[in-house]
Amino acid sequence: MKGKPFVYAGTLALALATALGLSTTLTQADPKKSLKVPTFVPDGSWPKMPLPSAGDYGTPLVLSTATGKPKPWSTGEVAGTCIDSRDHVFIVTRGNLVNSPETLDSVPAAPVIEFDTAGNVVNAWGNRNVLPNGIHGCFVDYQDNVWIAGNGDGVVQKYSHDGSTLLLQIGTKFVCDDGTATGGACGNVGLEGSSKTLLNDPADVAVDPANGDVYIADGYGNHRVVVFDKSGNYLRQMGGVGTGLGQFTAGDGGHPHCVVLGNDGLVYACDRGQDRINVYQKNGTPVKEIPIIPGTAALGTAGSAWDVDFSPDHQQTFMYESDGGNEVLWIFNHAAAFAGLPNALLGGFGRPGHMAGEFTFLHMMAVDTSGNLYAGETIGGRRIQKFTLKKDD
Repeated sequence: MKGKPFVYAGTLALALATALGLSTTLTQADPKKSLKVPTFVPDGSWPKMPLPSAGDYGTPLVLSTATGKPKPWSTGEVAGTCIDSRDHVFIVTRGNLVNSPETLDSVPAAPVIEFDTAGNVVNAWGNRNVLPNGIHGCFVDYQDNVWIAGNGDGVVQKYSHDGSTLLLQIGTKFVCDDGTATGGACGNVGLEGSSKTLLNDPADVAVDPANGDVYIADGYGNHRVVVFDKSGNYLRQMGGVGTGLGQFTAGDGGHPHCVVLGNDGLVYACDRGQDRINVYQKNGTPVKEIPIIPGTAALGTAGSAWDVDFSPDHQQTFMYESDGGNEVLWIFNHAAAFAGLPNALLGGFGRPGHMAGEFTFLHMMAVDTSGNLYAGETIGGRRIQKFTLKKDD
């Protein structure tokens, strides 16, 4: 069923008045320019349903005792969303089905699913015993390789586009940055992190097309963005535990939940515990704090800063931010947000719920070259939604 997008605008922009006011020449757009707010419409026909069934794409064949036919896939939580050079959408799924009806009527989907622009499944792959535990964010790089992070151990992995080859692994599975070997997840210990080879529950990854450097939001246990070269050699890190410029709040809720590289040459990382985006130069120097919805984290909702992406124009005029604490996908004037102006927040869409255009644990999202948005949901949501950018008539 298609629903109407629920738009929030105007007065909520005042929440951004606490942002720092310094602008840089790297963000070229006029921050005071009045912009027409993009309008998005939920596309209930994307992805195409039903999904494949047991036995497809190498998944185990399981027949329904009621129908005698292969059971259909269920994704479980959709932990990561990313897009390749052809605007194919990849999602990484946790396959953690809930008791009745999912466990009775379906089987876990393949961990990685690729959809074409029409929403058809064109490929699926992955071995959950090899992939990062607690599968989380994903990223498709400039060579169309697929990167996957996992907040249940200490690794980030790079795969060929079709998933047939594991090309690189950063970190050691189930060995944490603090040196603790575990049989499962690393601890949410609130460390800054200092290892040049180990990670601690990394949440997200981004790759610089200029040189192949790998930026990792590390993570649920650590509180840093750590950078490796294209061969997996440590280069530098940024962040740390605290409330100062560029730091992340101690504890699970304050970890860097996302990392994104802007066309302005800056690094954007989500700090859920402080309801803000921390912005750095690539050399690690902190530059800005962009507030999202201050006060959200204090309500116990894991904050408002979950993921960030930009409109596809070169200046990235609009900054989009997924807020799982309020279940809204916010739309910012990118330049105004960077400048700390009160008119930065232009609006948003979404509200708690399960209908089209509503969210339950809105998580990671991505933008295609046409400006359409794709948002994944975890825990109670467990789906991917497409929001089509409405073109001017």
